[in-house]
Amino acid sequence: MTSLMVDDQNKGLAFYTGVLGFRKKHDIPVGEGLRWITVVSADGPEDLELALEPNQNPAGRAFQEAMLAQGIPVAAFEVGDLTAEYERLTGLGVAFVRKPTLAGPVSIAVLADTCGNLLQLYQVN
Repeated sequence: MTSLMVDDQNKGLAFYTGVLGFRKKHDIPVGEGLRWITVVSADGPEDLELALEPNQNPAGRAFQEAMLAQGIPVAAFEVGDLTAEYERLTGLGVAFVRKPTLAGPVSIAVLADTCGNLLQLYQVN
């Protein structure tokens, strides 16, 4: 499991499941309106989870804001066809800060997840 800070857990869950196509695995209340939410790839293994962590911790929020300000993606996901995924996501209104670009042996694109993060999509060429 790895964690990703989100500024709003409901918005994060909606984006990662409804737009990116992950599947919700856990959604457990942990007090004070917070939840332990994990998602998994719809096509991948069940034991590889992405936790959507609330960015209420000042250190986590500072990290998230610094990465966004510097234009650095906090996670990267491999896709089979980057052009098709870019077109699908653009059609859903996803904002890309970098269109598909050849970068050596891979092609990459960078998008905003609506929750304070940049994500990189990549395809091995």
